Amino acid sequence: MPSHDPDGALLLAYANGDPLAARDLTARLAPRVLLQAVRMLADRAEAEDVTQEAMLRLWRSAAGWRQGEAKVSTWLYRVTVNLCTDRLRHRGRGMALDDVTEPEDPAQSAAAAMQERTRLQALSDALAQLPERQAQAVALRHLEGLGNPEIAVIMDITTEAVESLTARGRRALATILAGRKAELGYEDD
Repeated sequence: MPSHDPDGALLLAYANGDPLAARDLTARLAPRVLLQAVRMLADRAEAEDVTQEAMLRLWRSAAGWRQGEAKVSTWLYRVTVNLCTDRLRHRGRGMALDDVTEPEDPAQSAAAAMQERTRLQALSDALAQLPERQAQAVALRHLEGLGNPEIAVIMDITTEAVESLTARGRRALATILAGRKAELGYEDD
């Protein structure tokens, strides 16, 4: 185990079943976490809660810890800062209300929704012009997001046949929809 991160060595020892490593690591790091939390929160009880949560997160990460990617103390400091920041925001002391950016509305605009419906209708009409097996393969692959092996099982064909059907179907759709690019808002695509 590398000597440049003794905390990482202790964390790996804990992950491998050494309970004394957890005790030693807690003794080394918990006081520093608590100090940082008290400085940020100005509330010892809340800082103790943050310390406990930060240490619990460290123990949960032990099994997947990749030594050499980050120092344990650095990682734990970042977790502590994030936990404190979350608490400060929650109680309204983290930032002034004027500094909070207005969240973007996740809903589409009316124009975008109308364009999306128009595009879906055009695609549906174009798919209806394809041979049934091509349309099915293209829909399963590109609308449902299934992989070729899954489609092969569904359609009871080989994956090579799926690849052929989807390729021919995409080419046919491109030809059918080519004259409608501007109408569908794809002139720049």
